[in-house]
Amino acid sequence: MSSLPLSATAPTAPAEAGLSRPLVLMLAAGAGLGAAALYYAQPLLGILGADLRASPAQTGLVPTLTQLGYAAGILLLIPLGDRYDRRIIILAKAVLLMLALLACALAPGLGALMVASLAIGLTATLAQDIVPAAAALAPEAHRGRTVGTVMTGLLLGILLSRVASGLVGEQWGWRAVFVAAAASIALIGIALWRGLPRFVPTTQLGYGQLMGSLVQLWRRHEPLRRAALAQGLLSIGFSAFWSTLAVMLHERFQMGSAAAGAFGLAGAAGALAAPLAGRLADRRGPNRVTQLGAGLALASFALLLLQDLLPPAAQIGLLVVAAIGFDFGVQATLVAHQTLVYSLDPGARSRLNALLFTGMFIGMAAGAALGSQVLAHVGWWGVVLLAMASAGGTLVVRMRAGRR
Repeated sequence: MSSLPLSATAPTAPAEAGLSRPLVLMLAAGAGLGAAALYYAQPLLGILGADLRASPAQTGLVPTLTQLGYAAGILLLIPLGDRYDRRIIILAKAVLLMLALLACALAPGLGALMVASLAIGLTATLAQDIVPAAAALAPEAHRGRTVGTVMTGLLLGILLSRVASGLVGEQWGWRAVFVAAAASIALIGIALWRGLPRFVPTTQLGYGQLMGSLVQLWRRHEPLRRAALAQGLLSIGFSAFWSTLAVMLHERFQMGSAAAGAFGLAGAAGALAAPLAGRLADRRGPNRVTQLGAGLALASFALLLLQDLLPPAAQIGLLVVAAIGFDFGVQATLVAHQTLVYSLDPGARSRLNALLFTGMFIGMAAGAALGSQVLAHVGWWGVVLLAMASAGGTLVVRMRAGRR
């Protein structure tokens, strides 16, 4: 039986569609605001649980469902970017994401909030339509740098979302956070509608064949499998830390949502890794960057083992230093993995991106679920050890790939 075609020879965007600096910045903003929707709830879990009379284990299901929705949306929806005009897909998801955020704001109880959180995860995948769109428009010699710039916006959105969420939640309540988030998606949706070019599909496969081609791509490209495994492992520790930080700070230091969200400022420094990693991947190859990133994440998580030996003020400082370090390592590894997989088949970038990020967000969901359970039954030490194990696993995968 002959295999299904994985790509076509049509260009990924019209020839007249350039990649100007304003367009790159708009794509970065769109990716950031879309991805930020996944994380607004994390600093709010303490006040959200008190308002809805839910336990930490129950409120931990909110970010877990969001991450699971994101993983499902990436696997089931992102491949459509190779089949249809990415511009239309991005705009449709922007509208649906705005509605999902409003549903969160109006949720009468924890059950409705969890359903809306799942919908946010599904529709926030517009961020992962934007990244391959930027890669398609970029010249090959500068693709790593362009992806790195757009990923800087995406990562700043993720990390600063916690800051904004914590501050707004502290002043006006957790529901106001989701109203403001819906307004931001409406604004960026209008900008994308006006500024994005149309994209020519790279395949004419039907949806069933398109999904079947994911299996072929997975089997065909061993570097893709390694990248998805490595990034998924690293995401477990990343998600476990951020999903439990607010609860730990509330219980150990009596800090509110604003303080928990402020840690996003420390993590935002890690977003500087994206353009640096993109340039280094262009010059030295992405595998070397993934090794350096995973090693830095492991060392940063290991620093947290010293936390209980320090006075409270120094413990907070150590948390800040560790957050900067492991976020830098995680984001550098991610950009390098994207640069790697986008080079495997230019006509299948949306599907390659879908497979990479499915692995990543399965790890994110597992980290959120495991982190809340480990914190409840073992304590903060258990979360730190879980994060170290995940980073160590990633380093092993990438070192083995380097030897091959």
